[in-house]
Amino acid sequence: MKNKLIRLTKKPFVRNVMIVATGTAAAQAVTMAFAPVITRIYGPEAFGILGVFMAMVGIIAPLAALTYPTAIVLPKGDSDAKGIIRISLYVSICIATITALILLFFNRQLVYLLKIEDIAPFLYLIPLVILFSAFLQVAQQWLIRTKKFRVTAKAAFLNSLILNIAKVGFGWFYPVATVLVILATLGSAIHALMLILGIRRLNYTQIRGSFGFTKLKVLALKYRDFPIFRAPQVFTYAISQSLPILLLSSFFGPASAGLYSISRTVLVMPITLIGKSIGDVLYPKLTETFNDGKGITKMIVKATLGLSALGIIPFGVVIAFGPWLFSFVFGSEWLLAGEYARWLAFWLFFMFINRPSVIAIPILGLQGKFLVYEVFSILLKVIAILFGFFFFDNDILAVALYSIAGVIAYLFLIFWVIKKSKSFVKGHRSL
Repeated sequence: MKNKLIRLTKKPFVRNVMIVATGTAAAQAVTMAFAPVITRIYGPEAFGILGVFMAMVGIIAPLAALTYPTAIVLPKGDSDAKGIIRISLYVSICIATITALILLFFNRQLVYLLKIEDIAPFLYLIPLVILFSAFLQVAQQWLIRTKKFRVTAKAAFLNSLILNIAKVGFGWFYPVATVLVILATLGSAIHALMLILGIRRLNYTQIRGSFGFTKLKVLALKYRDFPIFRAPQVFTYAISQSLPILLLSSFFGPASAGLYSISRTVLVMPITLIGKSIGDVLYPKLTETFNDGKGITKMIVKATLGLSALGIIPFGVVIAFGPWLFSFVFGSEWLLAGEYARWLAFWLFFMFINRPSVIAIPILGLQGKFLVYEVFSILLKVIAILFGFFFFDNDILAVALYSIAGVIAYLFLIFWVIKKSKSFVKGHRSL
């Protein structure tokens, strides 16, 4: 048994997962160590304002480069990958500029339309978030492509340590939402800077080469399914993730949004720790297997079952003891966050195990159909949560219905992708 474990840890895939997971685990450990202090410094209302701001950022930031950075892993040659980096950066600059102009001329109208008065002073930070997010995405995807997972792991830990120390330090004197929002904005910039410095030390620095307009245009068209299909899908998905926070803030105030934000943040940690770690390593692995003309169904199924086994205990504990855990760890004023977490755990468990299927979608060329799926998925979730708000005026029931809708959608997605991957034949993508 011991020899088998030793051989298992020597496999490149397992070793890379462990490297990424170790860095992510260290970052999450830092966050959890500081969390009981931070939640007692700021309180639910401050976290609610931060949650609403991050909900807006969560909708816009993934579109910072129209998801072109995700394509950096796919080309066989580094030259094309570097060209995609150029495209990603140019697109993000254009989107940040357009966003800044929209905010400059239509700020008041947007605040009134979306009922986000609490974060109105912070909206002008969004163009900066777009640029920082694009730099971060590009750096992360290049490191994934080059399999330099140690750099990613180290940066994740240091970024978490710096931000949490800053939250406690500044919050000790100024325990207001403004501190949390500004630090959240700077977080992506600091993280991206550390990754870029790591790339330079590894001599993966300069994105050199002859990249005239014609070549960039060819590359942009070659990977056009990312902005055409992937970007709208990411946008609709982001809306579905941010919608509960925006509605809770609108119907029940920022404190309620803060309770939801902290519960979701805690539950997303296993997804970030294990799901993302496996995903970052699995993506290039699946891509290589697919490019070699081999089937990837077995890899998707094994990864999904493995994540199920890993996730059942932590999510199950939250379902059973959520309210008590949250009040004990974060303080008595966070008891209701545990009630939210109890229901969110059902939904987020299936988000946790569906990552291999989501990763396989661009590889299998299913992004167009995935967009259709995402539209129907968000409609189901919107109907569920609005039903809880308008017909019962009950925030817990609204969150529960939203979570149940999410479970149904994710189960369908997993079985659909596995079925499609089975029909893959060398040189042909499923229609």
